[in-house]
Amino acid sequence: MAQFHPLVVTDIHRTIRDAVVLTLQPEDPEAFDFIQGQYLTFRHSFDGEELRRSYSICAGKDDGMLQVGIKKVDGGAFSTWANTALKVGDRLEAMPPKGQFHVALQPGQARHYLGFAGGSGITPILSILRTMLEREPSSQFTLVYANRAVNSIMFREELGDLKNRFMARLNIIHVLEQNADDSGVFTGRVDAEKCALLFKHWISPDDVDVAFICGPEPMMLTISDALQSHGLPKDKIKFELFASGQPGRLKRPVQSSQVAQHATSATVTLDGESRSFDVAPDQSLLEAALANNIDAPFACKAGVCSTCRAKLTQGEVEMVANHALEDGEVSRGYILTCQSYPLTDKVAFDYDSH
Repeated sequence: MAQFHPLVVTDIHRTIRDAVVLTLQPEDPEAFDFIQGQYLTFRHSFDGEELRRSYSICAGKDDGMLQVGIKKVDGGAFSTWANTALKVGDRLEAMPPKGQFHVALQPGQARHYLGFAGGSGITPILSILRTMLEREPSSQFTLVYANRAVNSIMFREELGDLKNRFMARLNIIHVLEQNADDSGVFTGRVDAEKCALLFKHWISPDDVDVAFICGPEPMMLTISDALQSHGLPKDKIKFELFASGQPGRLKRPVQSSQVAQHATSATVTLDGESRSFDVAPDQSLLEAALANNIDAPFACKAGVCSTCRAKLTQGEVEMVANHALEDGEVSRGYILTCQSYPLTDKVAFDYDSH
């Protein structure tokens, strides 16, 4: 089942006017032993309706705490509640950490990491760079952080403290759309032209071992294309979509003519048990599983968060949207069940496969 665990809010502090950082104490600490760059999926009921939302962990592995950053989104029920009504001592429920936005750290290596973050996309990258700076003492990190203005920079003080502690190994480049000062901070949007200037004067893609990009999808695609055009291989680029840019469920495009037009048979493996059920012609695998009272994991239902990630073990599906899985994962058979529709009469998928 999609196991949720209780956590107690032990501290709340505001990193900017419309974003909070929650410090959380889980009742089962082992269940929340995270990898830098992962996220937590929370659930909370509003007027009797359960809502699930995923937020990235911002703490480093050696910080001795579990923290997430939540930026208030216009019309966002969970983010508004977290920013305005949540109190120290309140209890939350969350699934154990998930996500593939990371690479294995190697203390003996001297690598150059590059991070591009837009707005609250800084949250998982902050966890990554905090952990890397402590655990790979010979490596360095260059961060390009895009925001509207100085007062919208999440974790500005924390980043400043890290820069002071690791001055020779951490380089931070702020790109602001407005209100930039005269200290050499860039202005404007991070577009192809901006990337070209950065790669000409500040960053050599040839020297980068891994690039992390987290922000709105158009920004991520632009940066990825620019990195590849300047010589960085695609397999060295890792993405994390800025989830609040994809509220609700994505509209499904026109069905492929191959999508089954009749009920198909599906078998799911979850927590070591297998169950079979029928999938209606216009149902995703996740929708069909939930309709059959299977407690399958999910959060956004938009192909963004990867909470519903599973491995396809039999048959074929059409995955109509994918903002979370990398090409290598897809080639190994992993799917987002919220976006996957059967193409064959029988399909099987496994949530337990990692």
